[in-house]
Amino acid sequence: MAITDWSMEDRPRERFMANGPAALSKAELLAILVGSGSRKMSAVEMMRLILSEHGDSIHRIERLTVEQLCAEYRDRGIGLGPAKAVTILAACAIARRYAQEEADNSSPMDSSERIAAYFSPILANLPHEECHVMLLSNTLHLLSSQRIAMGGLTATTVDVRILCKQALLHNATAIALCHNHPSGSLTPSRQDDSLTRQVREAAQTLGIRLIDHIIVSTRGYYSYNDQGKL
Repeated sequence: MAITDWSMEDRPRERFMANGPAALSKAELLAILVGSGSRKMSAVEMMRLILSEHGDSIHRIERLTVEQLCAEYRDRGIGLGPAKAVTILAACAIARRYAQEEADNSSPMDSSERIAAYFSPILANLPHEECHVMLLSNTLHLLSSQRIAMGGLTATTVDVRILCKQALLHNATAIALCHNHPSGSLTPSRQDDSLTRQVREAAQTLGIRLIDHIIVSTRGYYSYNDQGKL
């Protein structure tokens, strides 16, 4: 049954207008954006299926490319083409950017929780490793955030000289390092420990404080500072 054949109170758009977005499920909200389903199922049923097959997680869906999302359903007659796939992934990207904005960068980055809240929407769901540096003022307010390295599934190589150059260019007096573990593990590796030590020592010679090194994944975050390892 097409959505247009549903009773008025069950249609997502009408329910949105009558009751607001809080009354709708993730599948119904995505269905509004996608607009139409296929011969086999309505847009809502399609979104329910996609969510259920990805752990009801927008974060997991966002990890897919347009080609991967289309390929998953191409041979099943579900009718998910590139246009619908782009719409779904665009909605996921908006959700991630909104979460990043919620980490209020007008407040000082003076805790691991705030630093992790800023970086998690950017890094936690990536399928590869990236390392970013947060450049901070003397009051720990954000000056800039820079990606300094991108690697593979299990490692990335950071050039400490590039990191320090960025800190000097932005007149940063403090920095926070963050990278992700695509595996989901929050246990630091020996390479992570070595990088932390190298960055701390290099920064100290320039009069710059390393206030934390955060590891993020879909399971949460790990803080070197909180663990007393700085």
